[in-house]
Amino acid sequence: MTKNNMVEVEEKLNVKKHRVLTGPVRWIFMAFTIIAVLAAIFVNFYLSVGGWTFPATGYLFFLLAFFIPLVFIVYPHRKGAATKKIPWFDYLLAALSLISALFLCYHANDILYKGWEVMAPLHARIMALIILITVIESARRTGGLVFCCVVLVFALYPLFANHMPLFLQGKSFGFWRTVAYHGMGPESIIGIPLTVVGNLLIGFMIFAVVLMHTGAGKFFLDFALALLGPLRGGAAKVSIVSSALMGSISGSVISNVLGTGSVTIPAMKKTGFSPRFAGAVEACASTGAVVMPPVMGATAFVMAQVLQVPYVTIIIAALVPSFLYFFCLFIQVDAYAARNGIIGTPRAECPKFGAVMKEGWFYLAAIALLMFIVVVLWREGQAAWITTLVLLGMTMIKKATRLTWAKFLDLIEAIGKFMAEITSILAACGLIIGSMGITGIAHSFSGEIVSFAGGNMYLLLLLGAFASFILGMGMTITACYIFLAIVLAPALINIGLNPLAVHLFVMYWGMASFITPPVALGSFAAASLSGASPMATGVQSMRLGIATYIVPFFFVLNPAIILHGSLWAIISTIATCTVGLWIIASSLEGYMIGIGKLPLWSRPFLFVSGLMLGYPGWKTDLAGFVIFLALLLLVVLARRFSQVPRTS
Repeated sequence: MTKNNMVEVEEKLNVKKHRVLTGPVRWIFMAFTIIAVLAAIFVNFYLSVGGWTFPATGYLFFLLAFFIPLVFIVYPHRKGAATKKIPWFDYLLAALSLISALFLCYHANDILYKGWEVMAPLHARIMALIILITVIESARRTGGLVFCCVVLVFALYPLFANHMPLFLQGKSFGFWRTVAYHGMGPESIIGIPLTVVGNLLIGFMIFAVVLMHTGAGKFFLDFALALLGPLRGGAAKVSIVSSALMGSISGSVISNVLGTGSVTIPAMKKTGFSPRFAGAVEACASTGAVVMPPVMGATAFVMAQVLQVPYVTIIIAALVPSFLYFFCLFIQVDAYAARNGIIGTPRAECPKFGAVMKEGWFYLAAIALLMFIVVVLWREGQAAWITTLVLLGMTMIKKATRLTWAKFLDLIEAIGKFMAEITSILAACGLIIGSMGITGIAHSFSGEIVSFAGGNMYLLLLLGAFASFILGMGMTITACYIFLAIVLAPALINIGLNPLAVHLFVMYWGMASFITPPVALGSFAAASLSGASPMATGVQSMRLGIATYIVPFFFVLNPAIILHGSLWAIISTIATCTVGLWIIASSLEGYMIGIGKLPLWSRPFLFVSGLMLGYPGWKTDLAGFVIFLALLLLVVLARRFSQVPRTS
């Protein structure tokens, strides 16, 4: 795909374009980035100067001071605005956000020990108001208008909460009390989401940016092509593996679709896949990568903080659901290729596996090192920083991957853009948590949901899935998760469901909006690359991504899938769910390995038998196996009798 074509695709999708930074502005942008990164290293490694350490609250304000201004410098105020010239009001907003956040950083101890959150002097309240306004405006530019409106409603909610009806009614506060709470309180802007950014997420996101900027993207594509390219339907399988590897690090569905899809989608079309199917494969692979360890995007880090568990706990719990998702997608691709006679990429056109590994083995080594430090050494806060340093050292050995001065400056700029976006979105998410906390509506809302569902677990889960999907259409996955983690998750947990499974359930269903019409941003992005109908690609994506809708119900009803339970329960559950998804995938594509094409009448029954195998309980497992075997017998017998020549 040419650069001009990529620009056209981005414009169709309304992908936010960064301003082109040049001259002194670019140097200031990079200086701000470096200062914020150095502060993060100082805090994450528990360093001190003459016994002085960064106060926790002051550190978070410091990050706001150096990342929020970058949003106004690099993100235009509206779609279609000039991407080179920066208007005066953006400079003003950048300056105001810098000054107000630095002021609050300087007075961090006063906020903490003098109770400024409740009774602050007027000048402090004005600074809090400025930081509140600039955070919301920065969220509009990075998260979109819908997200901004949701955040704004929650930010203002304490002003009129006592006038709301029924369970929406809460405690109200005056204007300046609300401003002080949001701007200086430990549960709003500088609450859980921003704490996650400062203490954990920043290191992992920098690792992801460094990995991509040092050539890991090309390596992942070559690695998948060498490994799977010659196989049946190899081009689609390459798309799945390469997108999974890249997306699990970057954590962004759209950028992953546009990045890998520009290569994999034309390759799939060339080998015989329809444009609609090729786009859907890329969309589903990129979407599933967001919940694939080791990084899993910002939401997983927030989840760890909300549940008060180590991040490694989230990684371990997500392993099997992620495997089941990609297994189901892989089986469907293979079945489609077999049914339509699609062969693999000629071996002569695929790179040699040994040569690929020789050129880029250190990328896999870096990911392995990251997992070792997180899982074995339990050094979550330092793991990504150490791994990034090692990766940079290894890339300097080879000339092809060595960072030149120009590439290094591009890397710093990319880190600044990425962190500015993440910081603004998560700081705004804090307003949602803060408002629900100060008004007290979270508890009443949760209780009302349970009452509405009559305590019925299945109805509650369906309500949760629907709410997650609807919110996921207009909000970022992280914002959607935060809202439902406060409102819905307690209701599900109170009826006896596993807390970690519930929170993963919410995240999975929030992610579903990327491949489900009418929004389906991931599918529409892929359709723009494949040339297929966006809506048709979205419908095909729902079919290929069926595990997105099914697997969350499997693991929330049976936590053995997230490795909670006895060894026998875990092994048997994973086995039956894997077989169940194999049957479901085969029924959807009308082809089963070892059996061949499936008659249309058998496919709905096979689908049901697969669901029964995934549902917890030996009785449903047994019934599912019996139905499956009976159907196979009928299919084989019907095929055999149809081949018997008729006698006159």
